[in-house]
Amino acid sequence: MTAAGDANALGRYLRARRELVQPDDARDTGNRRVPGLRREEVAFLAGISSDYYNRLEQGRDRNPSEQVLRSIARALQLDEEATAYLLEIATRRSPRRRRPRRPEKVGDGIRTLIDSWPLTPAYVHGRYMDVLAANSLAIALSPFNAPGRNGILAAFLEPEMRELHEDWEDMTARVVPYLRSVVGADIEDPRLVEIVGELSLRSERFRTLWARQDVKHKTTGVSRLRHPQVGPLELHYEKLLLPGTDGHTLVTYHAQPGSDSEERLRLLAGMNAPERAGTTGTATDRTRAPGHPMFR
Repeated sequence: MTAAGDANALGRYLRARRELVQPDDARDTGNRRVPGLRREEVAFLAGISSDYYNRLEQGRDRNPSEQVLRSIARALQLDEEATAYLLEIATRRSPRRRRPRRPEKVGDGIRTLIDSWPLTPAYVHGRYMDVLAANSLAIALSPFNAPGRNGILAAFLEPEMRELHEDWEDMTARVVPYLRSVVGADIEDPRLVEIVGELSLRSERFRTLWARQDVKHKTTGVSRLRHPQVGPLELHYEKLLLPGTDGHTLVTYHAQPGSDSEERLRLLAGMNAPERAGTTGTATDRTRAPGHPMFR
């Protein structure tokens, strides 16, 4: 499944979510030929006719009311974010005429700010998780945090990311719904099509996760890492949307005060202190951090 030219985005979404609902209360559960709920079961729970729901899922009716959509959302057990996504894709009309995409840039103030944080790994990514700026500690934490990299491509395609992330399964399960939440219904964007196309060809796990159509804007949590220089790290992350930008997000990591992870993070900062100058910049400034142990 790709992001390009999906004339029936609503139908695809309804089917994907329907197949994920456990039919605990449905009859004849022992002889089911399809995963999740049947179409007629969704229609019954939503209080609409089976024929009308079929038309929606098949793309033969693309003008459902908000009331109908919210009833279907309840039947599919969608949370607030998933319901908002359903309403967005259902009400989106023909693709907008696109202007040439401008290079994404980070302001000098943000770059100076994150470079002044000696014990806080921090970087900025764009709407499609292209890294635009990073401080030296973020790059020391992972070379894939360097400007010029793309976070979701690295997560699924770089073997070193499996070695670094002790929680790789959980991390990849978070990043796909996060991307969908940021992109929204704008699935025809050429950059998104490029990313989804490459990952769909090269990663079975990505294909599985993308097909679920989960939407979750998780902006805080914990990452468990196995760093090649300093050992295990348990770091809390925060993702902050930068106002006045087209989806630029500041990502920061910190360890609990007094913890072993804080000591290891301090050690990592000391080991990389001489390289601190000049590490931030635009996405075209840097593509790799060759001195990082993962590249040796």
